[in-house]
Amino acid sequence: MTLLTTPFGPRTTASDVLAGVDLTGRRYLVTGGASGLGAETVRALARAGAQVVVATRTPGAADALVEELPGVTATALDLTDPTSVRALTTAWTGRLDAVIANAGVMALPTRQLNAQGWELQLATNFLGHFQLVTGLHESLAGSRGRVVTVSSGAQRMNGVDLDDLHFTHRPYDPWTAYAQSKTATVLLAVAASRRWAADGISANSLEPGFIHTNLQRHLDAEAMRSFGAMDEAGELVTPEYYKTPAQGAATSVLLAASPLVEGVSGRYFEDNQEAEVVDGGADVTSGVARWSLDPEVADRLWDVAAAASSVTV
Repeated sequence: MTLLTTPFGPRTTASDVLAGVDLTGRRYLVTGGASGLGAETVRALARAGAQVVVATRTPGAADALVEELPGVTATALDLTDPTSVRALTTAWTGRLDAVIANAGVMALPTRQLNAQGWELQLATNFLGHFQLVTGLHESLAGSRGRVVTVSSGAQRMNGVDLDDLHFTHRPYDPWTAYAQSKTATVLLAVAASRRWAADGISANSLEPGFIHTNLQRHLDAEAMRSFGAMDEAGELVTPEYYKTPAQGAATSVLLAASPLVEGVSGRYFEDNQEAEVVDGGADVTSGVARWSLDPEVADRLWDVAAAASSVTV
């Protein structure tokens, strides 16, 4: 299959992607949209004329965006709490052109579980978003909407362990758990693209690249220095390969709203291009791992999440 290409690159900003695109009358939901990549995603969509709902644990954190941009509102969402997710999906009415599953946590130093017994990174990055998009399925179908899951290059590190998702029997490792959760976000898009194609819903995933955001809040100085993102004095520095938040949000906006990817589904993008499928491994620096696109694993993981969520969609 020929990889899809676009005229955009790694330094393209989210606003550049939507230059000349009119999103008047469109409506989007962005999780974790109060800061970082999410905020830049919100800005680009709203400046193109869209209505954008920011879903965040603390809606007040989005006050500046709400005041800055007409058409932006905020609502409460805790992805680790099914009750919170259900409250949002039950209250939603009207059209929904895309869900951008942007919120996430990274490299929690110790094993933590949510109230349902799910490892917290997997619960936040995957299960909460699964419950969100399945709960909003009807609205997405009514608008021929899109699902966009924000993954990470960490998905190349390892796949999902369906026999021990929550590190009950294997030693917990922050990066293994993070990589598993980000592989799972890709598999979420793969399964949704297969199951919901007849409903006119497309689903794709992406990695935004390296960016200074709140996502790194659990990393210690040693880890930050290993990325070249902190000096010996403990001050943040920006390596050449890092992107700005506006550049990092570009691929999210491309998949959520650009006419260039209309009807495209089940694919993985980096730097605004469809990524090459590669064998995963710790030393692989680009592409999407084969295990992240495995349709059988995607369906099995979907079934596990559906059983945990009492979902039949």
